[in-house]
Amino acid sequence: MPFWRVLAGGDSTYHNQMMTSEQGPSPSADSPKRGGIPGAVKVGVVFVVLVGAAAWLLSGSENPFVYSKLVDEVMNEPNAFEGRRLRVEGELRQGSIQFRESPCEWRFVLYKEDKEMPVRFPQCVVPDTFRDGMGIQVTVQGELSNDGVFLANQVIPRCPSKYEMQQRMEAGEEMPYDPNIKLPGAGES
Repeated sequence: MPFWRVLAGGDSTYHNQMMTSEQGPSPSADSPKRGGIPGAVKVGVVFVVLVGAAAWLLSGSENPFVYSKLVDEVMNEPNAFEGRRLRVEGELRQGSIQFRESPCEWRFVLYKEDKEMPVRFPQCVVPDTFRDGMGIQVTVQGELSNDGVFLANQVIPRCPSKYEMQQRMEAGEEMPYDPNIKLPGAGES
């Protein structure tokens, strides 16, 4: 039978045979459904896996959270923070920076109000802006040991803004650099 006749609704047996041969056997009411795992079960399994992974991360041997505190808060209750991962902020005590070459280690003191915290940083390199004489705020990350010394694995000095530097210069403080020097790469006017 010509194709156009099948499309026009001609011989229905021929049409049914063509459709069955192209699509495979037609599903009947007696055959079982194919498909696999129901969607609700898949969602449940994904949920259980995600909750399990989150519980595993949170109950690990090392606390995944880092507490952020000020020096006076930590030193008021040092026993509460011993062995915990902390991020502590304070002002660098003038003249407290000491460097030892072998093995490399930086030692300095941070303070806030009337509390001081000695810090050890056992690495050779610190940021360029970590200097005495600037009155900078410093954030350290690490752990407080039972002897009250903070063992830092990261030192982050907070540089004064250009407005703070201007105020300090007007107040007669010596600047760590000359603000009138043109920096390399600065555009010529």
